[in-house]
Amino acid sequence: MAKLFATVNTSAEQVLERRTPNAPWTFAGEGPLDLVRSGPSSFNLVRNGRSHRVLVLKEDRENGTVRMRIGGRTYTVKLEDEQSRLMRSLGLDKAAVKVKEIKAPMPGLVLNILVKPGDAVKKNDPILVLEAMKMENVIKAPGDAVVSAIAAEKGKAVEKGQLLVSF
Repeated sequence: MAKLFATVNTSAEQVLERRTPNAPWTFAGEGPLDLVRSGPSSFNLVRNGRSHRVLVLKEDRENGTVRMRIGGRTYTVKLEDEQSRLMRSLGLDKAAVKVKEIKAPMPGLVLNILVKPGDAVKKNDPILVLEAMKMENVIKAPGDAVVSAIAAEKGKAVEKGQLLVSF
């Protein structure tokens, strides 16, 4: 049986479960939820005999959260599977990922360098802008680090796999 742990607006945790991979999700101790998509980000939900209109406002898959409006109230729901919950309880979710360098993900032209040696960056901070196939791609920091060297030059072409920034 698969379980998901849902925290709604940082309140008490609720457990959702399903008996088989194709079965509907249910709240522990309740019958199946009747959930039907009614639009690109809207759903109709029947729970315990009551009908609710659900509008998904924002989904953040990286952090496992969904902001939604049910009726006139807004909720932030954080979902965790059993493995993620165990890793968090053991403190393994905070394990630092040590990244030593960023390499070019594709050939392109360096349009702008947004950091300099000595700058402290946080995960997802923009590092540089790379133009490839007539699109501007913002290259972001993969983790918290301090920039030690910039190997790329503004206005110069880079090849795939070429070193851009060292940490």
